[in-house]
Amino acid sequence: MRESLAHQDRAQLELPFAPRTPDELLAQLTRLGLRGITALRLTRNRTVMVSYRNGSLRVHRAFLTAPSDVLQAVATFVSGRRRAERAAARRVLVTFPIPRESVRERRREPRRPEDAPAEARLTAAHTALNAERFGGQLQPVSIRVSRRLKSRLGYYRVATREEPAEIVISRRHLRRHGWAEAIATLVHEMVHQWQDESGGPVDHGRAFRRKAREVGVRPAARRPVTQ
Repeated sequence: MRESLAHQDRAQLELPFAPRTPDELLAQLTRLGLRGITALRLTRNRTVMVSYRNGSLRVHRAFLTAPSDVLQAVATFVSGRRRAERAAARRVLVTFPIPRESVRERRREPRRPEDAPAEARLTAAHTALNAERFGGQLQPVSIRVSRRLKSRLGYYRVATREEPAEIVISRRHLRRHGWAEAIATLVHEMVHQWQDESGGPVDHGRAFRRKAREVGVRPAARRPVTQ
């Protein structure tokens, strides 16, 4: 069974406890009566704000800052037993405002021809590491070298309706810290890819830390790129 909600606008109220991660949001929703959901994933989909299927819940990332009555409506919409209460929850959710992302967040950084050799090398490393450390479970993914990243080593970007998933590695990180550390960052982002493709939340929670240790990387990458 799958249910979906469309988006409109709503004035927000204050939330006594603000979840900061998907795991915390799932815990908060469970306390509010959510049942039968074992995984929560954040999305940027402004058309379908809440959807669930086979024990997995997908909600827009704006729900991390939603007031308590909106979170209660999410729990009721998914787990309510009576049609009337679920309909009332739906009315709350369809009026919850989703802020627009900045143009920079929506647009992916264009590729530069001079970065193509590094991107090809990283792509080959992804293929080898997938076979060696992930049992070949991961799908091929686009890898891009970024010149925008100044304080991050890299990141995994989940797929949208318009664009596929990708892994982004900082060019500054490659140049200043070398290939071995760039590969460690690549494996870190591959763990996020594994989370995404396994249907779990993309975060740094216990499942991430366990998998990171399993594939031989530190759960947290702390080297500052600006050094």
